[in-house]
Amino acid sequence: MAAAVGLGQGAEELSLLEKSLGLKKGNKYGSQGERKIPVLQTNNGPSLTGLTTIAMHLVKQAKKDQLLGSTAEEKAIVQQWLEYRVTQVDKQSSKEETKTILKDLNSYLEDKVYVTGNNFTLADILMYYGLHHIIAALTIQEKEKYINVSRWFNHIQHYPGIRQHLSSIVFIKNRLYNAR
Repeated sequence: MAAAVGLGQGAEELSLLEKSLGLKKGNKYGSQGERKIPVLQTNNGPSLTGLTTIAMHLVKQAKKDQLLGSTAEEKAIVQQWLEYRVTQVDKQSSKEETKTILKDLNSYLEDKVYVTGNNFTLADILMYYGLHHIIAALTIQEKEKYINVSRWFNHIQHYPGIRQHLSSIVFIKNRLYNAR
């Protein structure tokens, strides 16, 4: 992870993704601009810029194309949520915008196990990384209010190799039930 220290959240997430994909650490990440947009210096060719562009490249490098979707529709949904991640989740700046994102995602996930439906994809991984700090700051009551987001998030954080050093988020407080 040393290559990502101080380069912004995107570079750190890409290092986490790299590890979860089983790739050997060796990619050098930089960042550009005030928003610290991640940049990958490639050995052969031009550098790649942008979280989703680099993430998709890493998935292909790891030969795990199923994470990009298996049907044309699923590929489009993955792309849609990767775009949502960088245009909405990463740009939210107020408590109201955060609530809107959680409310919309909660409705969307009502009948889905994963963001694309029934298959785990890159969209789940990057949405998880992008929402981690937001979910970590929620109260138990807020987590219960966004029950579908909480269910999905808890499922993703327990997916092998995804959470890594990120804190495990607790969702259910212990309740005592009277069995009458």
